[in-house]
Amino acid sequence: MHLLIFILKILSDLRMNFSRLPQQFIGIVFFFFTLISCDSDFQSVGVEIFKEMSFETKKTKIPVYTHQKKVDLFQTNGLPLAQLGKIRHPVFGNSEASITAQLTIGNDPTFGVYAQETELAGDDTNPAIINENETVTEVFLEIPFFTNQIDTDRDGVLDALDADPDDVESDSDGDGVLDYIETQSNTNPLSSDSDGDGILDDVDLDNSTYDSQNSVYQIDSIYGNREATFNIKVYELTYFISALDPDNNFETYKSYYSNTDYFEQGFFGDKIHDDTYKLNFDELRFNFEEDVPETEDVDETELVETRLSPRIRIPLDASFFQTKVIDQEGESVLKNADNFARHLKGIIIQTDDFSDDLYMLLDINQAIIRMTYSYDSYNAESTEESKIEKASKTTTINLGTKINTLKNSSFDPAITQELQNDLNGVSSERIYLDGSGLHATINLFNNSDEETTLLEELREKEWLINEANLIFYVDQSKYSNTDSLIADRVFLYNYKDKMPLSDFYRDNTTNTSTKNGDKSIFGGLLEYDENNLPYRYKFKITDHINRVVRKDSTNVELGLVVNSHVDNISNLNAKTSELKNILYPMASILNPFGIVLHGSESKDNEANKLELEVFYTEF
Repeated sequence: MHLLIFILKILSDLRMNFSRLPQQFIGIVFFFFTLISCDSDFQSVGVEIFKEMSFETKKTKIPVYTHQKKVDLFQTNGLPLAQLGKIRHPVFGNSEASITAQLTIGNDPTFGVYAQETELAGDDTNPAIINENETVTEVFLEIPFFTNQIDTDRDGVLDALDADPDDVESDSDGDGVLDYIETQSNTNPLSSDSDGDGILDDVDLDNSTYDSQNSVYQIDSIYGNREATFNIKVYELTYFISALDPDNNFETYKSYYSNTDYFEQGFFGDKIHDDTYKLNFDELRFNFEEDVPETEDVDETELVETRLSPRIRIPLDASFFQTKVIDQEGESVLKNADNFARHLKGIIIQTDDFSDDLYMLLDINQAIIRMTYSYDSYNAESTEESKIEKASKTTTINLGTKINTLKNSSFDPAITQELQNDLNGVSSERIYLDGSGLHATINLFNNSDEETTLLEELREKEWLINEANLIFYVDQSKYSNTDSLIADRVFLYNYKDKMPLSDFYRDNTTNTSTKNGDKSIFGGLLEYDENNLPYRYKFKITDHINRVVRKDSTNVELGLVVNSHVDNISNLNAKTSELKNILYPMASILNPFGIVLHGSESKDNEANKLELEVFYTEF
């Protein structure tokens, strides 16, 4: 019995999961359990063995070496979003973004009711076949915003608008009716008087005029001053964008890089929009255009026919699309996508004259051009002498290959110095990370990815490594207060093969209440100190270090980038300043913000210098 208590005390002192013990030690423990249960005579033998063993949990710090890196160009086609706007960061300078997009339309489209060939041929036996005279009435370019739909307590109110997002019995509008009850009753949980008749919801017996299908959105990924005005211009693109790479015999997809600027190169034609714009974050609602005579008690023109999520929605020149699209019905330029791409090659979207900083991440893959046109239609049931009436239809033109042009300028000269230090083989004092290609590499144990004497010494010690952490401390001298331009997450990965570490795959934690909050054990989330200043990013890489120590893995160089979505581990093509081709994490270039960290050579604060923190048990 004394031996059993002694063993349990040892396990308690280790302060770790039983499953983390080496298999040999587990075998010893169970062997002595067996001896205890079989014969008490063996107890004294067990005690003598364990008297010669001692366990001690310790902490040590192992040196690492950081280097500042940068990719000058990176692929910006094939991304799940597009950046648009202008913003200035005190360290990372000015960021500007514009969009170039190819246009696509269905093969050989028919406008109106009959194909152009049928209209021209006519049919004496069918009076409905007439020249339809299709005429463009309006055209809009629509690019949706990203919206946050997180509703933790599922009461029908988004967390950002909920009085208590964790309490299903919250009453956000304070009218005495719980949010979830209002949702079920088709009243507005965000208004104490849903129908606006002056009678509060808790006593109102008739809220039927409130349209419960109306939606409220919490807009995501808009940075800077949302009330800012700016000028937005749309030009015709005159350069043919090929989806396939001619330099590789059209066998692979072509990469378009962040410096692609067809406007600057002069590949633009007609200007099809140029006006001041201000963002609108309301749901867009469009009523029926005509009242249905058969429903005398309902006026359809007062009912919503179409609801659209909040978006950029700007009018385009109708006459341009009349000439380029509608008038081409039946012609070869509309026969297939390739012909159309050579005819109407695309559009360029630019912004300028901002009243204040404004930077947008837009859902470019849902963007469309919505074109409405009228046409002559034959109505056999009309009582008028002429049975020709005007009808209306809407068709869409989609955006094909989409390219982001990203420009950065006027960044801190200290960044240039750190990049020069790297070229000279000197480790970095500061680490600069941002979405324009600034990143870092980290070498463990020595200033290369080769085996080291220090690593061999660690292997000889045969420590049981319980936990290993890399903690990157924010250079708080750069941040005097909470700054919305700070990256909320960074990502650590294998720089050689551009893949995540084993600890990333072992972490299955999820967090639906926090944007980009999954895999919190692996880490990389921004932490704040008691003064609400950005403090540090922590990575737990215990499995990776154990594999390196056991020689199951190579001591590879690690990479560090800003991160927009931890589950996005895709890579895109990039080029260094020497035009060397490398792969680069996609999630990094989707984050327009940055962070300044202490590197391995930080001299301002020794405690903030980057080191590998290891907790181990020594036998």
